[in-house]
Amino acid sequence: MSEPLVFHFEIDGEDFASAGQASVQIKKNLRQLGFSPEIIRRVSIAMYEGEINMVIHARGGTADVKVSEDCIDIILADKGPGIKDIDQAMQEGFSTASDTTRSLGFGAGMGLPNMKRYTDAMHIDTELGVGTTVTMKIYIQ
Repeated sequence: MSEPLVFHFEIDGEDFASAGQASVQIKKNLRQLGFSPEIIRRVSIAMYEGEINMVIHARGGTADVKVSEDCIDIILADKGPGIKDIDQAMQEGFSTASDTTRSLGFGAGMGLPNMKRYTDAMHIDTELGVGTTVTMKIYIQ
């Protein structure tokens, strides 16, 4: 693959039922491209957690996945409220999800920690009242 492949997804922030569709599609794409099950699993988990976060906290956003020979880059961007305290948000179990969201089985406070756990590099750029962009990288060994 000489030129990177880029996949773009719009994440619907109004519908929990559609959350995860981008991660399912990227899993299919990576399988068709012949990536190892371990790489596919890591990308899928990171993508899914990011999608759910965008639905819970930001009313949706975009997901861009760039697949090149040596790595997969995932860029999740939203125009939500931003993250007030990144260090606190990275703690397992910390969540600002509403009681309604939690009653649906979401908002356990594992999204950002899992995104970091399953990627090789992760950077969060956030501004209160403007939005958040999470950039993740998974190296292909």
